Amino acid sequence: MTFRSQGGTSMTISLDNPRTDLTAAEVETVMDTIIAKNIFSTNGGDLASKYDVKIIDKTTNDLYDPA
Repeated sequence: MTFRSQGGTSMTISLDNPRTDLTAAEVETVMDTIIAKNIFSTNGGDLASKYDVKIIDKTTNDLYDPA
């Protein structure tokens, strides 16, 4: 989850192993709550808006086995 602060800087919150059935609406609600309750403050000021949300899927393919 990436937010913009009042000063225009970005702040990212990363979570390991998110639920596989997460919806955009659920994440947006959480982001709105974080902003409304002023949970985090940055050097650029309080968080002011949502900027981006991504779920990053990583796959590892072992190409060499040193057995």
